[in-house]
Amino acid sequence: MTDLARFGERPLQQTVAAAAAIRRLTGLLMAQEHDHPAVAEMLEQMARWESELSATAPRDPAPRIGEVDGDARRLYLDHAFDVGSYNACFPEYRFDFIDGDTASGSVNFPLAYEGPPGSVHGGFLGVFFDCVIQHHNCATRLSGKTRSLVVKYRRPTPLLTDLSFDIERGETERGLTSTARLRADDEVLVIGIAETVALPPEKLTGSNFGMRRSTNEEKKP
Repeated sequence: MTDLARFGERPLQQTVAAAAAIRRLTGLLMAQEHDHPAVAEMLEQMARWESELSATAPRDPAPRIGEVDGDARRLYLDHAFDVGSYNACFPEYRFDFIDGDTASGSVNFPLAYEGPPGSVHGGFLGVFFDCVIQHHNCATRLSGKTRSLVVKYRRPTPLLTDLSFDIERGETERGLTSTARLRADDEVLVIGIAETVALPPEKLTGSNFGMRRSTNEEKKP
């Protein structure tokens, strides 16, 4: 995994740190039973931050992919690897092993992903499987669009618990089929089966992304 293809720019370290803080704050907010003065203060500060960041945000929210006239569009961040590290809306996971046919790693879902009491919302498990399967594919340079994703729920998935996952992948006439399992110890909780298109990285839309501009580069009017 030392020479990974790139499907967008790497996120800023500030963005990574902020995503982790937002995820932690979301869990703390969800755990509050009554109004808290710190939350009122936070809302006021957030309004100021929103105003300040809006002043430097791109005018066009569309990503800079391919040939783009001008520079009004936003920078596209790499969504192939570790999306949860910089976007608190996505689960954060870790790979311990990756090769061409198999992969494994771990995940711990915080309170922000709760559905039923004490359990992970099933929709987030679908997002999780899509992320780790595509991460595996992109890391081994066979990647592409997801054709289908079937999620089989066998047991409730607990929050705030260290869980393990593994992936087995095979090639078919139409592309790739990956089967991922999420486990608590030796018990299989959820199974995700994805069919994806097998393409080399240079043929994917995300490989033709606009580069990050230098800090001293002036924006065009």
